[in-house]
Amino acid sequence: MTQAISSQNGQYVKANGLNMYYEEYGSGEPLVLIHGGMGIGNNFEHLIPAFSKQFRVIIPNSRGHGKTDNPSGEFSYRLMAEDVAAFANALELNRPLICGWSDGGQIALELGMHYPDLMKCMVVGAAWYQFSQTYRTVLKAIGFESPGMVNIEKIKQSLPQLAEMWRLWHSPVHGPDHWETLVTQISTMWWTPLGYTAEDFQQIKTPTLILVGDRDQMVPVEEAAKIYRFIQGAELAIVPNSDHSLPSMRAELFSTIVLDFLLRHKAQNEKA
Repeated sequence: MTQAISSQNGQYVKANGLNMYYEEYGSGEPLVLIHGGMGIGNNFEHLIPAFSKQFRVIIPNSRGHGKTDNPSGEFSYRLMAEDVAAFANALELNRPLICGWSDGGQIALELGMHYPDLMKCMVVGAAWYQFSQTYRTVLKAIGFESPGMVNIEKIKQSLPQLAEMWRLWHSPVHGPDHWETLVTQISTMWWTPLGYTAEDFQQIKTPTLILVGDRDQMVPVEEAAKIYRFIQGAELAIVPNSDHSLPSMRAELFSTIVLDFLLRHKAQNEKA
């Protein structure tokens, strides 16, 4: 049974050893949104009005992010997929729709590989087949020097607004310095080779939309195309004049593309 605990701005549920914080909007079939690394559920605020008209939108804070704890300090995409699967089971969600962006897209990909019957369909946004050299160059330029080695002062100096956002997003429960611990812990995951094979992608049976901006600084279009070609029956959307901030900066277009996909497959499931 669900073990929900009331909170001023949302609820908590026990899942995979975590106290996972989440918020809900709207009603209908469940749509779980999975935010990116170092983000929180509020990053999807521009999408909630459109999505909540069609679905029961459920947005958890990922492991160690925002108001969700991470007692072990561990991070891996496989582990975070286990978190989401446990979260869906704890809330007794019947084959929810899944939409993830960036790290959230990577988590959705892992869900498709290891929990192919969990969801009705999924959107995999800005995810990688294999980390590229461009990606590693961007990480180093930001201050992520190597696994577990992060130059916090470089981040503060080169990206002061981002550092301040990270501090605000992750301080309400864990304290103002938690973001520094979080970036150090998560950096190991960001540097670890993904090691996917063609056989891994063949495990994905759920209808899948691969989505990326044509100017994404982190994920080259070629990476999205590789994933698209590996997944049988997948769809691919490359959004023009869009970078890694696509869901917030071009929210209306993002919503239109995603809702078209979700509603088509929701209808197909109802006919089946």
